[in-house]
Amino acid sequence: MPNAVAATAITALQRNWDMVSAAVEGLDDELLRRRPNNDSNSMSWLIWHMTRVADRFIHSRLQDGQQLWVADGWAAKFGMEAHPDDIGMGWSNEQAAAWRTPPRPVLLGYYAAVNAAALAFLQGLDAEGQQREITGPAGPQTVGEALGVLVWDNVVHGGQVAYLRGYFKGLGWFR
Repeated sequence: MPNAVAATAITALQRNWDMVSAAVEGLDDELLRRRPNNDSNSMSWLIWHMTRVADRFIHSRLQDGQQLWVADGWAAKFGMEAHPDDIGMGWSNEQAAAWRTPPRPVLLGYYAAVNAAALAFLQGLDAEGQQREITGPAGPQTVGEALGVLVWDNVVHGGQVAYLRGYFKGLGWFR
């Protein structure tokens, strides 16, 4: 049974994932790839990025394993290199604009696979596992502290996806 930190992370992530799923429900590939202006990301890019971040966090940082991006061939399905550290961070505006949205089933399939893997990891996380020290980009931290960063990143980008849904189509995502 997960401890309180893991249970809180599960609740926050699940609510965010449900919001994102509702936000993109019924949207076609064209709308998923539309950018509101030349300096903003599309819903599809945001979903890809937040999923890449979660995949790297859960598999590389917290479990010291191989990401689904590589292990399950998602990179090839996206038509991209299987570089485990390419998560969109540090990309120029030109790189983000040139990124090609995969078909909806590929984008949302990767999103669902990573979310399921994250949930499975968190459900098995006990208090001792939460206190385990790892080394992240900012230096040493506990798994529990890293989960705070993961939840924050996911919720920020989930909110952006929901906002763009509202911007392009009206509410529709809030249930």
